[in-house]
Amino acid sequence: MKRTRDPLHPAADKVAIAAVLQEIGTLLELKGGDYFKARAYKLGARSMAELTEDLGKLIREDRLTLVKGIGYSLAKQIQDLYLTGQSTFLNELRAELPPGIVELGKVPGLSVKKVERLHSALGISSADELKAACEAGKVRRVLGFGAKAERGILDALKVMSQTEKLERGIHIHHALRAGERVLEYLRTAPGFVRGELAGPLRRRQETVSQILVVVSAKAPGVLINHFLRSLLVVRIEKQTRQQCSVVLNDGFKATLLAVPPDEFPTRLMKATGSETHLKKLGQLASKRGLRLTPRGIKQLVPQKSRARSRAGTVALAIRVRTEGAIYRRLGMQYVPPELREDQGEVEAARRRELPEDLITTEDIRGMVHCHTRYSDGKHSVAEMAHAAESMGMKYITITDHSPAAYYAGGVKIDRLQRQWEEIERIQEQTKIKILKGTESDILRDGSLDYPDWILEQFDVIVASIHSRYKMNEDQMTQRIVTAMRQPVFKIWGHALGRRILERPPFDCRVEEILDVIAESRAAVEINGDPHRLDMEPRWLREARKREIKFVVSVDAHSIGALNNVKFGVGIARRAWVRRGEVLNTLGVKAFQKAVRPV
Repeated sequence: MKRTRDPLHPAADKVAIAAVLQEIGTLLELKGGDYFKARAYKLGARSMAELTEDLGKLIREDRLTLVKGIGYSLAKQIQDLYLTGQSTFLNELRAELPPGIVELGKVPGLSVKKVERLHSALGISSADELKAACEAGKVRRVLGFGAKAERGILDALKVMSQTEKLERGIHIHHALRAGERVLEYLRTAPGFVRGELAGPLRRRQETVSQILVVVSAKAPGVLINHFLRSLLVVRIEKQTRQQCSVVLNDGFKATLLAVPPDEFPTRLMKATGSETHLKKLGQLASKRGLRLTPRGIKQLVPQKSRARSRAGTVALAIRVRTEGAIYRRLGMQYVPPELREDQGEVEAARRRELPEDLITTEDIRGMVHCHTRYSDGKHSVAEMAHAAESMGMKYITITDHSPAAYYAGGVKIDRLQRQWEEIERIQEQTKIKILKGTESDILRDGSLDYPDWILEQFDVIVASIHSRYKMNEDQMTQRIVTAMRQPVFKIWGHALGRRILERPPFDCRVEEILDVIAESRAAVEINGDPHRLDMEPRWLREARKREIKFVVSVDAHSIGALNNVKFGVGIARRAWVRRGEVLNTLGVKAFQKAVRPV
């Protein structure tokens, strides 16, 4: 059937268009020769993915070029994609470059020309095929390779494989964005009923190995086929009537499970995990004469066999509409996904002792830990304040770096005075309360950057370590203990200095430091930067035992990073943090009073 060109009936939605633009940008990067063109396509892909206005309306009114990152040439391609679902340019690039280049291009040392040779000589188009060819000694016989190159490729593939198997390959913000794009596309499928992200991503783990999506549909097979035709998918790895595993155009692996509506609650629960949580539920179900299966709950009912006059059991299906109904059948409270880690949540739910007031994104009333152009931020004080206000916030703390962080444009005292004057001017033009703060470096001896007479004038102090991460355990513990005992109130920022997948936490005796904080004028930051997410839940639980207060921060260096708040909330929920334990759930005056340095 010929596709219609009526914009009211598009052939591709914004998610599919973003996927095409992203793939074009990736292929242009691999091809080489025009970095800026590749970057333009990737920026266009992000603009499409984040577009909130109706795309069809923008096209009809010829306003696409008003969208940030969309020029005339790109707008024309987006319009063609919207109307036809096809990209001549993408097809040309795919034909020009060897199959599997997106995946194989990630292997160190493999250029486009080398991938072409491998495909031409051995038909290789995936990492698995490359590994098998290397192990069979075939690659060394291809022109331009050799035994040494073959060993190098095998070593590189081994490292890549180990990284994937750690279940820590994709940062949460990348995985969430990709998963939401998949769900947005699936909602356009015939017979779609509902869908959720599952697995470690739903439990808000810091990283995941793949994106797992569970959907219910009237015809699961039709939905699977609809997804596999999506421009989001670049390779199909496995397909059955209700499940498929694919590689997405951004290189991430994804699994889609499509089930009938009556199976959705139990399938979602099973897919969410964790394994140890599910094992506990299975044991509890068995004690109650129930069985949890992927397809639902079974009631084991005694039944006498007429033929042999011997007792047996028959499994009767129990229909449930929600996960909550499953937990109720097991005689317990509903357990939020972030808590399903076998950390005592099953036992607490049975005793009806799970907190009903876990922190939520909606509870947060102020953005804490925000940088501006005065140090290493991308936007001005006014831009950050207006963006926070548009998100419904009542206050924002401007906490640029202190002078010791010279590499990040740390603010010296003369520039600090200018910033304060600017804040006062902007405050007259906006309703949101702008609090004067600093991210003060904890120096080597545990003192805080800036003299006391300056520290006392701030509205809020975030105290963080940005240097000398390799101090030994004794030295680092003493450094932080000294800082926490400073008389001013301070928030311990990105406490252990970790950068996920890049830098481990530094060595220190955390519980000893928490003991000091509990007796001092201090709180602990739950840092929402998806590259940090510090402190991790096990230490937050230790802090809670000591009744230490928290702030859920964004550590935002741009307007977009204000959305980091949801990642901070996710980490907080994993630690069972409650609304009343988080200072920036308070109103303006109460928050100011709670964090005032003196």
